Amino acid sequence: MKPHAKLSQEQAHTEQQAGAHEARQQTGQEFARADELLRFDAAQTAVPPQIGERLKQSATSLPPLRRPWWKNLFRH
Repeated sequence: MKPHAKLSQEQAHTEQQAGAHEARQQTGQEFARADELLRFDAAQTAVPPQIGERLKQSATSLPPLRRPWWKNLFRH
């Protein structure tokens, strides 16, 4: 192999690595906890109107929350 050809292959490989590193930096984001990831994802994802309407209907049909048994036990 010619020295010139080897040099250009090494340069190409180095450029590919640099490009991959840049892509990881642009898209890569670390989260300390799972709930942070879920909040980030929810902010990026639009809810379709039909599903949002169904969720509202489901939420209004839920029974009211009862007081936990342990709060009844320890109330004054």
